[in-house]
Amino acid sequence: MRIGELSRRSGVAIPTIKYYLREGLLPPGTPTAANQAVYDDEHLRRLRLIRALVDVGGVSVSATREVVGALADNAPDLLRLFGIVHEAVMPKRRPDPGSPTWTTAREQAARVVDDNGWFVHPESPSLDLLADALSALTSLEMTTILDHLDTYTSLAQSLAATEVGYVLRDPDEARRLELVVLGTVLGEALFGALRLLAHQHESAVQLGFASSATGVGAGLEGADDGRHVEPAVAPRKGLREQGVTDVEQR
Repeated sequence: MRIGELSRRSGVAIPTIKYYLREGLLPPGTPTAANQAVYDDEHLRRLRLIRALVDVGGVSVSATREVVGALADNAPDLLRLFGIVHEAVMPKRRPDPGSPTWTTAREQAARVVDDNGWFVHPESPSLDLLADALSALTSLEMTTILDHLDTYTSLAQSLAATEVGYVLRDPDEARRLELVVLGTVLGEALFGALRLLAHQHESAVQLGFASSATGVGAGLEGADDGRHVEPAVAPRKGLREQGVTDVEQR
C-alpha cells in the first residue's frame, strides 16, 4: 500500500507517519521510485502499536523508540523487554531520593519484595518507584493505606501472574512480544480506568446514594439531583499534548 492508504487505514495523518519514519519508530517501506515506497500489513500493525503506546499509554516518543527497537531485535529477551517497557511507563519526575524518609521507604520496598518471595533485581527502578509512593504516604501519615499494603501486593501478584501467563502461553513469538508491551502499557491504562469506575461505584454504595438500578446512567438517590459527578482526572499526555502536532512533528 502507498502511504496515503496506510494513513487512511490507520487513521494516522501522513505528516505523523513521515515523522515516525524519520525518528526510526516505523521501519522504512520498500522503495518503488525516487521518494516513493510501499508498505504492508506489518507497517500498519506497528503503526497502530505506536499510536496505542503514545496516545493511550502516554509513552513519550523517545521511550516508544526504545520499545519498538527492542521488538525489532532478532533475538529479543523477554525479561529485558519487560524492563524496557517498565522504564517507558515510569514517571520522569522523581522526588528527592536523598531524604531520610525516602531512604527508609526504599528499605521498606526491599522488605516487601523479600516478604513476598519475589525475584526482583535489587537495583530495579520499580523498587525506587515503590519507595516514592511509600515515602509520600509516610510523610502524609496515610497509615490507613499503608496498613493495607498486603492487599495491594496480593492484588499485584495475582494480576501479574495472569498477565505473564497469557504472554508465555501464546504460541506466536511476535505476538508474545507485543503482549509484553501492550499488556504492560495498555494493561496499566485498563486497570486504572476500571479502578476509577469501581471507586465511583463503591463511593455511591457506601455513602448510601446508589439506587437499586446499576450500570451507566443509573440513578443516584440524593446525589446532585441523581447525577454523579465524575472526579477530575487528568489523562496522560498523548502525542499532541507533548508538543508534537500532525502538521509538523518537532
